Amino acid sequence: MCGIVGYYGPKDPKEVLLNGLRKLEYRGYDSAGVSIFDGKTIKRVRASGKLCNLVEKLKDESFQGSLGIGHTRWATHGVPSERNAHPHNSKEVSLIHNGIIENYSEIRQELKGQGVVLESDTDSELVAHLLSQALESEKSPAQAVQSVIGKLRGAYSVLALWQERPDSIMAFKMGPPLIVGVGSNEIIMASDIQAIIPYTKRVYYLDDHEMVLSQGTHLTFFRLCDGKWREIQKEIQEVEWSAEESEKLGYPHFMLKEIFEQPRAVAAAITPHINLNHHTVELSGVDHKLLDSVERMVIVACGTSYYAAMVADYLIENFAQIPVEIDIASEYRYRHPVLGASTLVVIISQSGETADSLAVLREANQKGALTLSICNVKGSTIDRESKLHLYMNAGSEIGVASTKAFTCTLSIVFLLSLYFAKRRGHLNETVEKELIESLLLIPSQMDQVLSYNKYFSEASQALKSHHRGFLYMGRGVSYPIALEGALKLKELAYVHAEGYAAGEMKHGPLALIDESMAVVMLAPQDSLYEKTLSNLEEARARGAKVISIGTEIDPRLQELSLHYLGLPKVHWALTPLLSIIPLQLLAYHLASAMGHDVDQPRNLAKSVTVE
Repeated sequence: MCGIVGYYGPKDPKEVLLNGLRKLEYRGYDSAGVSIFDGKTIKRVRASGKLCNLVEKLKDESFQGSLGIGHTRWATHGVPSERNAHPHNSKEVSLIHNGIIENYSEIRQELKGQGVVLESDTDSELVAHLLSQALESEKSPAQAVQSVIGKLRGAYSVLALWQERPDSIMAFKMGPPLIVGVGSNEIIMASDIQAIIPYTKRVYYLDDHEMVLSQGTHLTFFRLCDGKWREIQKEIQEVEWSAEESEKLGYPHFMLKEIFEQPRAVAAAITPHINLNHHTVELSGVDHKLLDSVERMVIVACGTSYYAAMVADYLIENFAQIPVEIDIASEYRYRHPVLGASTLVVIISQSGETADSLAVLREANQKGALTLSICNVKGSTIDRESKLHLYMNAGSEIGVASTKAFTCTLSIVFLLSLYFAKRRGHLNETVEKELIESLLLIPSQMDQVLSYNKYFSEASQALKSHHRGFLYMGRGVSYPIALEGALKLKELAYVHAEGYAAGEMKHGPLALIDESMAVVMLAPQDSLYEKTLSNLEEARARGAKVISIGTEIDPRLQELSLHYLGLPKVHWALTPLLSIIPLQLLAYHLASAMGHDVDQPRNLAKSVTVE
């Protein structure tokens, strides 16, 4: 959601903060601002809209200081505007906040009753006033923060400057991520590693109920225990990503770069888990004895990760014959689920910070279930709190609409299904070797599919104005891919698109179909091919303009389609890894042709760290 950056050091704080905020633009935002010490005072500059508006306001500003904080806001309380932009000030305090204060109304009424003049409609400003009041009465910043936390309900990561200490940043969190980087005589704090890696790879991850006070480059960490702060020692960690991974490398958008990075990313995802000498699956980094006790599996995720979970359901039940339940995290967390020691709860989250998924993980841990996370960010909250860990290994993903993290997840759940099948005696050595060899070919086959990029670039010009909506359809493992393809089009092109199981067409969706409706049909030559073609005939008979994706040369499918694309023939369980790429390219090029911001779709955020 919101992006937060703090800096102390010898460099120009204005430039470091602006560079950090540029790295966080992908998260989605509607305003931006900075507060920087200028001599003995804190100077605040804010702007509505894109970061370039803030840069313009700051171009003639210079600061006599070495300390500052910066923020990009994604609106929750209060409309997008400069007055609601962060930082928020109260007397000698300037503060930025990521999260939501749930008891906002109560605090607002209490402060108004005290005569406090509120300058914005936000919940974040209230935290600034509470901290300012606490610093007036408490003996230390730690005690002041403790007083404030006792009054807050909700999710928050906070950085605050205090005019009395022009070399210090106060930072505390409950929920959204907060990372502290230690560079050469400098400290960089941020909500995302992207803003830190240009300066250092040495970081601390703040946990919930923790606080850090930086005085110059000296860091003091505290944890709230039994209602009191206890000073603690934290272990510094080394980040594996490089700054170069975050650059566009000549591509017009991060998303297109990331689509083309998928062959390399999938290869990186699967390599740790395959014995390349014998072509067998050897799941790395998990306790095999713990997994042998699993009798039931629950997979929980949000958005794109949920569609990967749907694919996992098909694969695990088919190969491993383990009952699988999948659910959306925001629903599952309120269902009072029945969990026990023989249940494996798998949490899929690209960022590792997804609030609803984290809540499910914590409930599963509390109820004694075995938990396994599939994340892209090592050291993220979900990664740290799960008992077992698998990694997407996709590298940094900047585009809000996930692409390579999705395909890496698909490859990981494929291997997970084979692993369970093998351990339970449902996979013989010959079939295992054949499947692993097929998986190892996928990166090169993905390269083949990516060669159709120009085709989609040209087709987008015709598609952008001739259809009132898109229906994506598939059967079996192609059904979740249809859902993901429709989601991509909605996210990027702001076009009405729906995904359906093709067999459900006659149960409602046929009413939508006429000559102005485009139907995107996934019809690989698998066991459901004939049934899928029958469904396509129904749509074609009612005038639908068909875009179909099949296997190699397919005269029957070509005859039914206005546009046809044949993909390399692969095992049915691996078709999602190839069939999603044309749908990503379709959404990308259609959105680009319509003039939309592909990397930062409106109203969306990369990492959803609040409920």
